[in-house]
Order: sequence, then structure tokens, then C-alpha cells
Amino acid sequence: MAGQDLKLLGSFASPFVLRVKLALSFKGLSYEFLEEKDLHNNKSELLLKSNPVHKKVPVLIHSGNPVCESMIIIQYIEEAFAGVGPSLLPSDPYERAVARFWAAYIDEKLFSSWMMVFKGKTEEEKVEGTKQSFAVAATLEGALREWYKGKPFFGGDSVGYVDMALGGFVAWVHAIEKLYGLKVFDAAKTPLLAAWLERFCALDAAKAVMPDVDKLVELAKMRQAQAAAAAAATAQGN
Repeated sequence: MAGQDLKLLGSFASPFVLRVKLALSFKGLSYEFLEEKDLHNNKSELLLKSNPVHKKVPVLIHSGNPVCESMIIIQYIEEAFAGVGPSLLPSDPYERAVARFWAAYIDEKLFSSWMMVFKGKTEEEKVEGTKQSFAVAATLEGALREWYKGKPFFGGDSVGYVDMALGGFVAWVHAIEKLYGLKVFDAAKTPLLAAWLERFCALDAAKAVMPDVDKLVELAKMRQAQAAAAAAATAQGN
């Protein structure tokens, strides 16, 4: 859908940026994507101006007005473009509250456990991160079974708010498997979640914005090498 005057500041590797891309894609909204090339050392003036508090992506700019934080952006898209494309939040207030609860759970638990796997300084920390990742997957499996009654998606028969929250991590689910041989959404342990992953990745709107997994793997390896080099330099300095 053209003519919406939407710009998205982001990074191709960010799962939080991918959430917004997914929401825009499922809504059928067109936008200009502005890639932040170096978020660690050289943030753009537009990003610093648009998100002066956190200085992070994603930021959606709609007719000059910036909106920050991925799930807040998705709620904004739902309200600002009501009636455009499928609804991502249920109309029932209680069901909306449940959806927000599970989206918050994903934010709180999944990302932190993965950071332990990626950035753990000891083998024990990485093992603990792996353990927590599987625990989160088991909880989400329970959510699909108990709350969503085995429906194809967290949104029911079609994707919704929680699917956007978890969908942002889909590319990294595949990257983690390639990097560590770690199958987070294992069909043997979490069959409903594994089936959700397969269905979600098969959707055209998801495929249209999904980043290349091999590029994510390359990026992760590069960052790990840089972190190891920095640690070695610090050790030598001591």
C-alpha cells in the first residue's frame, strides 16, 4: 500500500527490527528502510534525533513523527492503520491482555537466554543459557497447547501480535542451529512450536522480509572473533 510516508530505521540483523518489518509486511504497508550501518560506533543523526533516550533501533517514522520500541511500534501500526490488512491484536480486551503478556514473556525470557549462549564468558554460562532457552521453548509450547488450543498461530487461525513478537527471532533460531547445532524449537520436544515455526516461515509475508541466515551466521562469527580479540588484548594489557 503506497503513500503512507513511513520510514523504518533499523539493522538487518536485529530481531526487534524484523518484528516491525513483519508487521508492516503482513499489513501490506510500504515503507522506506534506512539501514544503520554501524550501531556500535557511528549512529546516524536521524537515529539520535528520533530516539534520543535509548538511541536504538527500530524507529518507525510516520509523517515525521518517530515511534520507538518494537512492540510499541506494532501497536501503533495497528491503531494508525486500523482497517488496513489483517488485525494483529484481538478485539476482545482479555485476549489482548493475554497476547501482550506472552509478547512480554518472549521479550523478557527468550532474548536474555540467547545472550547467555552468544556472550557467555564461561562454558557454564553458555550451558545455563541453553538450558533457559529450552525452558522458554517448553513454556511457549504450553501456551500454544493450553491458551491457543493447538491453533496454527498464536493469533489463532492467522498470525497476530504474539506471532510478530516471536517471529522476529525466527531467523536467529535457524542461525543458532547452524552456529551451535542447537535446535531450540525441536519437534521431538516442542512439536507445536516446531510446527508453528515451519508454518510461519512458509508465509509469503514472512519470507518477503526474512534476513539471510548465512549472513547472520557470518555476523555472529565476526562479533565473536572481535570479542575474543578484545579480551585477549585486555589480558595482555594486564
